[in-house]
Amino acid sequence: MKTLRLTWRFLFFVVYTSRIVAEIWLRKTFFKADMRKAMKIRRRWAQHLLSNVGVRLSVQGQPPNFPCLLVANHRSYLDPILMLCHVDGYPVAKAELANWPIIGKGARLAGILYLRREHGGSRASILKLMSEKMAKGFPIIIFPEGTTSDLVGTLPFKKGGYQLAVRDAVPVVPVAVSFTDRQDFWVGQESFLSHAKRRFQEKNICVTLHYGPTLESSDVDSLMAESKAWIEAKLASQL
Repeated sequence: MKTLRLTWRFLFFVVYTSRIVAEIWLRKTFFKADMRKAMKIRRRWAQHLLSNVGVRLSVQGQPPNFPCLLVANHRSYLDPILMLCHVDGYPVAKAELANWPIIGKGARLAGILYLRREHGGSRASILKLMSEKMAKGFPIIIFPEGTTSDLVGTLPFKKGGYQLAVRDAVPVVPVAVSFTDRQDFWVGQESFLSHAKRRFQEKNICVTLHYGPTLESSDVDSLMAESKAWIEAKLASQL
């Protein structure tokens, strides 16, 4: 039964994602669809995909529809897709994602900012792009821990995004990502394929997104500390 479930979900992901990527490409190429239209199609993809591969997503709080910096704890490769169910914005992701079959192409068409961590100038370039996208009215999604974690709380946060938020006077919205089963955390040395095979053969993956308050401050450290504390408090309340 588990093997059959895994096979169906894999085939659904490939076929459905390929269809959505083709739809976005056709609309942008022949009908001059803009990025907001592409993101609305992406939102439909994320919602339909997750529900059909066993992800049971609950939401608390109000997802933002205004330019802001969404900062979330990081548990899994699913985290950005979860937020794309509600937010038409640009996630910041590792550049390796661009090479993933199907999804790398689709992500570029529907809005993503790739960070090449091995390149010294990449961070400055990403911050510039983030600023430009927020100035155009889009939210930006980041994971300031920089990597996934299975801690009760969070790893130390990196300041770059917060410095940008203060400089550009844009609000920060904290988001707590809370999986019911710690087996869904993607940490350590386990490969993506191994983890996906192990977890998507299970009946359900249950996760809750907690969207927090809109935070504003002219002080980078206090803004970072306040958002980090909110996320950690929300995670602790789920134990």
